[in-house]
Amino acid sequence: MRKKYFAISFTVITAAFIVLIPSCRKINDYTELGGGLIPPVDNITTFDTTLSVQAFNDTFGLANDSQYLARSAVHFVGLINNDPFFGKTDTRMFFELKPAIYGTYPFVRKDSVKIDSIVLVLGYLETYGDTNTAQQIKVYELDRTNNFTNDSAYLIRKENFTYTGAPLSLSGQIFYPRNLNDSVKAFRDTTKNQLRIKLDTNFARRLFNYDTSNAYKTDSIFRANFKGFALRSEGAGNAIMGFHFGSINTKLAIYYNYPKVGGGGRDTSVYYFFFTFLSAAAQYVKRDYTGTPFESSLGGATQDPVVYLQGSPGTFATVKIPDLGTISNRLIHRAELIVEELYDISDSTFYNPEVLYLDASDPSITVSNYKYRTIPYDLAYTPSGFDFRSLGCLPLNEKDASGNPIKVWRFNISRYVQHVLTRTQSLYDLRLSAPFTLNEVYGVPPGTDVVYPMFLNSSVAKGRIRVGGGNHPTQRMRLRLIYSKL
Repeated sequence: MRKKYFAISFTVITAAFIVLIPSCRKINDYTELGGGLIPPVDNITTFDTTLSVQAFNDTFGLANDSQYLARSAVHFVGLINNDPFFGKTDTRMFFELKPAIYGTYPFVRKDSVKIDSIVLVLGYLETYGDTNTAQQIKVYELDRTNNFTNDSAYLIRKENFTYTGAPLSLSGQIFYPRNLNDSVKAFRDTTKNQLRIKLDTNFARRLFNYDTSNAYKTDSIFRANFKGFALRSEGAGNAIMGFHFGSINTKLAIYYNYPKVGGGGRDTSVYYFFFTFLSAAAQYVKRDYTGTPFESSLGGATQDPVVYLQGSPGTFATVKIPDLGTISNRLIHRAELIVEELYDISDSTFYNPEVLYLDASDPSITVSNYKYRTIPYDLAYTPSGFDFRSLGCLPLNEKDASGNPIKVWRFNISRYVQHVLTRTQSLYDLRLSAPFTLNEVYGVPPGTDVVYPMFLNSSVAKGRIRVGGGNHPTQRMRLRLIYSKL
């Protein structure tokens, strides 16, 4: 009898323990969110519920994408030919390298010179994609008809410049992105983090043949003779490489030798053209979604179970929460839109954006050409800028049900939701995206509007992620409410 009693008791205690573990974790999840300010969920005075959301994929497209890139930003060149979800990306760079000073001939001597080589050197920063697939970068000269200036910014979705004829680069130069941070030893240049591309020495001879009257007198005269470089990857590739034009590693190096004064052999020298304050730069990013799961998700009237988000120039999702406009007023302790990554092995190659951003579509905005604003009341503007962390734009590291590492975003929209429930705020459609920069309408309360620039992700072109939509079977996007009744 005593053994039977012990067995029953152990079973009951074990079952209770199994039930209590998720219950306690559920309470801890909620209370930890508010840092002690949110009362524990007891289903007597404090409650939690989840509202369904609807998500619809879309792409910014050329007509709606106003992303420009400053000359000082990271620029990318390369090809992604096989992202299983987002297809292809083609990035191209355009830039000028110039003499350090004008009004003087830049080389040691003009006569009896023998050109050893001319090398375009680029200061390497990072690779996004597969570092083990070889690529070939070809260098072209911009046509002289281009209007390319250092005081202009250019749309990254448009190839704004023309370049015709044979490439300046020598054929057959193939490299692996994984080797770009290796040490390099060259004449008067021993360093690492360089991409070195040999050019045709006929181009170097042309630069030697210029003089102070027809090229090196002023910057405008030099620009009339040489408009700059266009770089693109051709053929295979599954990565894009980022470079910094302002780096000491970015330069045009011309190696040559000449007779020593008084005879007795030859001297060797090198002259560098650099990216100066007078140099122009531009970026082109082409996306091709043909045949991809993302393309298949576009254009439908039904909500999407999988949301595809890609960095600028990229994609976004419209998020609707229709039930929020139908529930009665209550005291909101926490309202968070939960967004979970859908794990795939390719995520280790094509990793996620650093920041996801949530804003609101407001048809009543009076600022010309704008229709999106910051989430009312929830995105704070501080002396150091917008507080994206408190809004929840930075991801948390968690695991899915299979133990795979995933990113999770919990957007805190508590004040906005409270105003919707008190009927002092319109219910908006929301937009989820991963932009590089934005010019956003900000006003608290809405109507006191000012347009502010926002800087979100560290660069263009890189970063993508799939997250669960509102009707995903296991990792659905949802709005969680922690509240008390009034």
